[in-house]
Amino acid sequence: MADTTTDPTFAEVLRAAEVVAASLAPTPLQSHPLLDAATGSAVLVKHEHVLPTGSFKVRGGVHLAATLTEAEQQHGLVTCSTGNHAQSVAYGARLAGVRATIVMPSSAPAVKRDAVAALGAEVVVRGATLGESAAAARALAAETGGSFICPTDRRIVLGHATAYLELFRQAAEQGVTLAALYVPIGSGTGAAGACLVRDELSPATRVVGVQSEAAPAGWRSWRHGAIETAPSQTRASGLATTTGYPLTQRILQGRLDDFVLVSDDAIDDAARLLATRAHTLAEGAGAAALAGLLTPQGPGRPGRSADGPVAVVCTGANASADEIARLGATSSAA
Repeated sequence: MADTTTDPTFAEVLRAAEVVAASLAPTPLQSHPLLDAATGSAVLVKHEHVLPTGSFKVRGGVHLAATLTEAEQQHGLVTCSTGNHAQSVAYGARLAGVRATIVMPSSAPAVKRDAVAALGAEVVVRGATLGESAAAARALAAETGGSFICPTDRRIVLGHATAYLELFRQAAEQGVTLAALYVPIGSGTGAAGACLVRDELSPATRVVGVQSEAAPAGWRSWRHGAIETAPSQTRASGLATTTGYPLTQRILQGRLDDFVLVSDDAIDDAARLLATRAHTLAEGAGAAALAGLLTPQGPGRPGRSADGPVAVVCTGANASADEIARLGATSSAA
């Protein structure tokens, strides 16, 4: 059984990076002058959406594939997801030549369900929320003998952390010391990885988590120091979690510098800015980091500026038809 109690270490991130680099090319970290002008800040965008599944989460699937136990190889994998984790596990399972069954809620976008099936995994739709799908996935794993892969399995966290190892190394190569890094939070794997790497490579950089106010379970858990649940009503499927997760919350406690909530409309506005000012199509979760920068208390508003360059992570580009249609709507900030 995979270890779920020991927190990942920076040394393990370095080893995971070697595994991931063997299958995935680095993603760009670049500035966009029109985006700088719109936000009033020097913004570097980490373009994780260019990876094979359109999301940073494929890093977790690649690392998982290289670290499967004998039981996982023999009996296959079962997991739950609204989409991007699902694709990452399906991608990793295909790399490793093992079976994968993905339980998805009915609220998951059809385009993400189709993408999972196209990677060769079996898709099972159960429940209306991710929490209900998680319960169904655990039950299915128990019935079939498959191994349940939690979205915050430490091997997944280590794979996701490699995005931030790349980011901080790229910033250093560009001669940039980041004042802040904004990271979207659903289950918190990316933010946990960002904190692990920041502590070693750029201690002065503030890491700020961003979550939809319509799915605040992670924010509540972090604020109160205990795992909490909350309903999810967000349009951003990648942020549609209903509970905090013990492993990632342990890492975030004492490490994450701030955690802000943003509205779904603000996420749409950020997606529109990325599309029109950075030539980047982002799904809701992929635009959330920029939405956090643009909060009223953040530096990315007219008349405000950051203490130095900041980075935002476009974690995914698997936008649904509805999300793409909203790009043409009038900004709520107009």
